[in-house]
Amino acid sequence: MFCAGIDIGSTITKIVIANRNEVLASVVQRTGAQHRRRAHRVMEDALTQAGLATSDLDYIVATGYGRINVPFADAQITEITCHMRGVSWLDPDVRTIIDIGGQDCKGIKVKDGRLDDFIMNDKCAAGTGRFFEIIAKVLGIDLEEIGPLSLTSKNPAEISNLCTVFAEQEALSRLSEGVPIADVAAGIHRANASRIYGMVRKIKIEETVAITGGGAKNSGLCHSLQERLQLPVFIPPEPLITGALGAALIAGEKAARVGGPGLAALKKHRRWDAATFFSDSATQAAMQPTNSQHSHMG
Repeated sequence: MFCAGIDIGSTITKIVIANRNEVLASVVQRTGAQHRRRAHRVMEDALTQAGLATSDLDYIVATGYGRINVPFADAQITEITCHMRGVSWLDPDVRTIIDIGGQDCKGIKVKDGRLDDFIMNDKCAAGTGRFFEIIAKVLGIDLEEIGPLSLTSKNPAEISNLCTVFAEQEALSRLSEGVPIADVAAGIHRANASRIYGMVRKIKIEETVAITGGGAKNSGLCHSLQERLQLPVFIPPEPLITGALGAALIAGEKAARVGGPGLAALKKHRRWDAATFFSDSATQAAMQPTNSQHSHMG
């Protein structure tokens, strides 16, 4: 059975096409403002990569921030459940998942392959991709540089503010004092790691711990988190797609339950229109594809 999982995050959209337990294609692109068109774009690209047509897909599950904006999905599942399923498939020993996205952080507890508990921070940008994008600009470096640069620090700066506005001011203050950029970056990572750790410990952290999302591509943040956790950490080969992978696995299970006649009916009623309320000119830049091998925080 050919099944797809599509995860529309606040900044990055991911899709996985699988045939039972074999991943056939995965695509990662920036979400932009037009969720429906982005959903179509990543689906088209993934189908091309897998050598399939839309009619070949038996079941499609949408997840993430924009899951309701995927008109061709057969079901919508929460990102908490999908991340848990994707990570558990990659490493069954994982008991705690720290997912660091573009706009929020999540802690997910796994027990016997099932969701046991979770906690989420979506009220503050601290620790998220958006936070690091802003701090990277303050430091005058690219987002992809902030992690590796922080690892060169010999004396991490003390950073007390994690509200984005005050963190900007504190970073600028440290730079004006002559503190090296690497030390400021390291201090920022340490402070954010402590903040994330404090959130996740509320659901009782157990090993093995997995770090997913765009934050898992930030080597400095992962290093600081591992120092704080003092536990084995698993980082998936492509930490951005665990939610989409989980959605694809769930899609496969649902397809098996529905069976042949039911799947034919689902395919018949799928909506493949890419309706949008936005003009092309308004979001042309946002619709540009993003190389999945680059470091993103989505």
